[in-house]
Amino acid sequence: MTSTESQAGDKAQALTGVVASKSGAQTVSVIVNRLVKHPAYGRYMRRRTRLAVHDPGNVSGVGDLVEIVKSRRISKTKSWRLVKVVRKAVGIVHTGVQEGS
Repeated sequence: MTSTESQAGDKAQALTGVVASKSGAQTVSVIVNRLVKHPAYGRYMRRRTRLAVHDPGNVSGVGDLVEIVKSRRISKTKSWRLVKVVRKAVGIVHTGVQEGS
């Protein structure tokens, strides 16, 4: 049984999104993009959802592409947890250490 399967054997709902911000000690904010078909015109529109995700190991950073799965409610707004980091963000990483002092 994989980490995205429940006890009943069916697949849990898994999504892929980008980490928008670090919200707390073990929380990240993830933006999930999706396409929705307009009911009258048939044109596809871009929609996004911002989700609070539980990150117990603090392994993700801002800009990372992550896979998340629906889980039991952890807090008032958190009911998703981090499964894995698919791709790390490329660019300048802020470590919090000042250089030169």
